[in-house]
Amino acid sequence: MGRVSGKIALVTGAASGLGKADAAALVKEGATVVITDINETAGRELEALLNAARAGSTYFMVQDVSSESRWQEVFAEISRRFGGLHILVNNAGMVAIGTPESATLAQFHAHLRVMTDSVFLACKYGIPLMKDSGGGSIINMCSTATHLGYPVFYAYSAAKGAVRSMTKAIAVHCQMNHYNVRCNSIHAGAIETPMVVKATQDLGMQMSMYGETPVGLGKPEDVANLVVYLASDESRFVNAAEIIIDNGLIAQ
Repeated sequence: MGRVSGKIALVTGAASGLGKADAAALVKEGATVVITDINETAGRELEALLNAARAGSTYFMVQDVSSESRWQEVFAEISRRFGGLHILVNNAGMVAIGTPESATLAQFHAHLRVMTDSVFLACKYGIPLMKDSGGGSIINMCSTATHLGYPVFYAYSAAKGAVRSMTKAIAVHCQMNHYNVRCNSIHAGAIETPMVVKATQDLGMQMSMYGETPVGLGKPEDVANLVVYLASDESRFVNAAEIIIDNGLIAQ
């Protein structure tokens, strides 16, 4: 307990799935967590749940992560209310089915706005705040789609591929400028989240398509455990890394 005590964290797309598990794990380990999502109802419910577990641990803000002005407002509120930021988890995401031939330009741009533009804006406006807070950890949620060929998730793979490259540039930029801000990416495989389950069902497939293993499918908590490690000072020498958490999917 207390692995991130005293730290202020921001988790985007926190109302469900991986973001929800990340926020809960960070609260459990002592952080004060700002959670944002476009889904206000689910976000308020999670805020109440986590504050019931530890009073004053969680603060919810509605956020469209593709809006530059909203990012500026979110960081201004974090600075005003909490005085700094030490952990930034860029988790907000979406997935729509579409191959290189069937995907529409609108789908492609939507993926870029939600997952690539959001990381760009989060780091553009978040790095100065983290630097002034004494440093911290940026954690970008990527995917095994950046290492494998998933034609049906073409736009999703493109957006996550951009985030994979951006992560390294962010890490090196901060290191070169002596900001004490690390940046790493997490590449999760088949994790049983509402988004993954729905996409699989839309394809007319079963979750078992991702492989039968002794431990079954990955759970959001499996990824959240890694988020806590990267957010904590335990990982102070882990920087510009892309960490795969897929129970051997890529190796197979």
